[in-house]
Amino acid sequence: MYIVTGGAGFIGSAVVWKLNKLGIKDILIVDYLGESEKWKNLRALDYIDYIEKDEFLYNICENPQKFDNIKAIIHMGACSSTTQKNASYLVENNFEYTKILAEFCLNNNIRFIYASSAATYGDGANSYNDDESSIDNLRPLNMYGYSKQMFDQWAKKNKVLDKLVGLKFFNIFGPNENHKDDMRSMVNKAYYQIKETGKVNLFKSDISDFKDGEQKRDFFYVKDAVDTIMFFIKNPKVTGLYNIGSGQANTWNSLMNAIFKALNLKPNIDYIDMPKHLKGKYQYFTQADISKLRKAGYKGELTSLDESVRDYVQNYLEKDKYLGDEM
Repeated sequence: MYIVTGGAGFIGSAVVWKLNKLGIKDILIVDYLGESEKWKNLRALDYIDYIEKDEFLYNICENPQKFDNIKAIIHMGACSSTTQKNASYLVENNFEYTKILAEFCLNNNIRFIYASSAATYGDGANSYNDDESSIDNLRPLNMYGYSKQMFDQWAKKNKVLDKLVGLKFFNIFGPNENHKDDMRSMVNKAYYQIKETGKVNLFKSDISDFKDGEQKRDFFYVKDAVDTIMFFIKNPKVTGLYNIGSGQANTWNSLMNAIFKALNLKPNIDYIDMPKHLKGKYQYFTQADISKLRKAGYKGELTSLDESVRDYVQNYLEKDKYLGDEM
């Protein structure tokens, strides 16, 4: 059995979708549904059971015998809000939760794959190299990034990184993210802006090194992201921290142009002032160094930005479909 935490969420539900495509249905989904719309991500998926996060954590701690014959825990459950101000909540949800699951897996010889984040890199001053020796030199720009950094550091200090897999996701976009509200990708947000107003807003640049809309990010399609996760599931001897991205930085302008192209519209972009709460916490450039991933043996081909956006816009957003609806 595979356990996918955050299995109703964006990347988690995509992991379940990919497992289903590989013929795997022995999956336990763990999540907290609350009042969000992410339950819709589950409708087309095939799994044996669902359990709420708090009950799962209680049983892991008090009744671990309930969980046997586990091949792997793919831990995608977390608060992913980069603007969350409740540091205690982030520590409990992103750090403590991950520690409990990691210790359970380590004690029971279970494969543990968890979501770290490119937000741990901060402004990139110390590079985007996933060399584990450089972890302590990173300076995240927000508490979300630091909550992910805390576990990476815990794993290093406890000398267990060679028994786990941590995935530093860059800017992931794609189907099944509608429930994420303000944390949706800009592809998703821009699509609805364009449909409503015919144009899209981008933040102006506050630094002279970048013109408006020329800030760069490593945008990565969720279908490619879950392909890399399958690589780690199939290769249990591969451990450590890895960047999960395209390895190519693209401008926001390029991303918006790809969306307009997918909609057969001429680009129409307005540049607006950056909100005060983002100043000093905004990443102007991210680019995954994926050489370590390639050296580990991952040979998957990465979908181009234009093709990724086209598939997402035309086959999911325009049709109001979710991953699994096509199966």
